[in-house]
Amino acid sequence: MKALTLLNRAIVFFSAVALVVAACVLTYSVVLRYFSPEPTDWQDEFSVFLLIGMTFLSAAWVHSQRGHIGIEALASVLSPKANRLRLFVVDLLSAAFCAFFAWKSWTLLHEAWSEGYVSATAWAPPLWIPYLAMSVGMTLLTVQILVQAFQRP
Repeated sequence: MKALTLLNRAIVFFSAVALVVAACVLTYSVVLRYFSPEPTDWQDEFSVFLLIGMTFLSAAWVHSQRGHIGIEALASVLSPKANRLRLFVVDLLSAAFCAFFAWKSWTLLHEAWSEGYVSATAWAPPLWIPYLAMSVGMTLLTVQILVQAFQRP
């Protein structure tokens, strides 16, 4: 799926930008704490929100590159046909887990949105923001896994 590939590449670019922004915000926070008695209450949580988004949204791209950790001990002892079957079964089980995670994330997002959940900090950002990243990221990961499972020769 060319559209999924393009979407994954765009997300990876924005995830890299988010990582740089998080690093800059945390550096600013450290410098401000060192030179000023002024409290910093938003920088850590802002960075965590960025890192949550980066982690979940880029998971589908990582999977498309087969970059997730896997145990390949069986791959060397199985025949190529048995190994393809093993990969297919693992992909289906992974997709089932990710689909469940995505579904629960979407229900959590809906609850946070409708109930107006906010973080328990002085800054109090809405919690639907990281839940949205989790929901979209796990949905994309599920789709990516299924695409790869059924594209194998």
